[in-house]
Amino acid sequence: MTGDIERLLQRTWAHVLVGVETWSPSVALGTPPTAALEADFSAHAANARQLMQWAADRPVHLTTTSRRVAGGTQVLPTHVRVTDVDAAAALVGGPWPGRLTRSRARVVRLLSEFPHLVEDPAGLVRLVKTIADWDDLDVELLVAAGQWFTDHDAAGCTPRQVPIAGMHAKWLNTRQHLVRQLAAVDDLNLAPPHPSRVHFTYLDPDHLALGGRRHDVATLGDGNHLAYTPSVVIISENKDTAVGFLPIPAAIAIEGDGSGASAIAALDWVRTAPQLFYWGDMDADSLLILEEFRAAGLRATSLLMDVDAFATWQQWGTDTDKNGQPLTACAPRPTPHLTVAERALYELVCSPDWGEHRRVEQERIPLTVACEVVMASVGAVVVLAGGH
Repeated sequence: MTGDIERLLQRTWAHVLVGVETWSPSVALGTPPTAALEADFSAHAANARQLMQWAADRPVHLTTTSRRVAGGTQVLPTHVRVTDVDAAAALVGGPWPGRLTRSRARVVRLLSEFPHLVEDPAGLVRLVKTIADWDDLDVELLVAAGQWFTDHDAAGCTPRQVPIAGMHAKWLNTRQHLVRQLAAVDDLNLAPPHPSRVHFTYLDPDHLALGGRRHDVATLGDGNHLAYTPSVVIISENKDTAVGFLPIPAAIAIEGDGSGASAIAALDWVRTAPQLFYWGDMDADSLLILEEFRAAGLRATSLLMDVDAFATWQQWGTDTDKNGQPLTACAPRPTPHLTVAERALYELVCSPDWGEHRRVEQERIPLTVACEVVMASVGAVVVLAGGH
């Protein structure tokens, strides 16, 4: 019963607090057909008594009906009605009483500072739900930001430069939609984010022998003049393996970690490279990253990311992630861009029945091995599997 009331509370509490709905507290208990009632009346009668005892000590009211059973008349409850939303919160317990107390005060504060919010009831309901469990400091920052952007133009300012005490750029970046709602503006007029940068290493031995620079960076939207146009591009998940990759004619190694698939895919010389490779760890996360690169339009051949490679190097495996947390089984996601061999490894390391390590870091594999695979793979065609 408490679960039914909590579900009703979850659906309606914010609407009631902002005044767009009235409390509708009736929960149906169900009415068994006469045949079922007569077949096991003792059980139904006991359940009715239990419900009446439960209701006697709580802020609820039972609606009853009279039923003819075996020649007699019996009174059975059909609905539970909770007196109001606060009574429902008290009945359910847990975080609900505090949530309603905080939210009611916050509704008053928001409408006092930003009276236009009442013109968009649905938006106000979403806002109240969003901040229901925020701490008071975050709510005060939100109000301060809404007030500042109501009275000021942030043209040219980055999120970090907005002069609101206690507010940092990440806070504003993740809450801009809420600030726009309070300030009643479509755009905060902040300076656009800095363009993405992709760091990479030149691998061509002739270029390096002539004293050419080894490391470079490409900034999206800026003029990017390469020392040479690569015929081989290797996207490496780890910075160390990209920086330390061995010399390969007309090749470039990209630091994939931190750049993102969309940024790297935006570079013409990556998309048009005759030979494009992706090298990451052998684990579920890295195979999903490979899926992201393929989904971004980069038809990269994977390096050492299949079951055979895992079997060869599993002695160097681990069962923890980069933060030292244990790697566990998980439900495989759809991966329409992985090859059959890559998908097979992905399903194995996700499986609860997998008895080996769930991760082999790419750094555990000698760079000479990866270099040999690249050289041997030049001209190979990637065959993609469908239906995964």
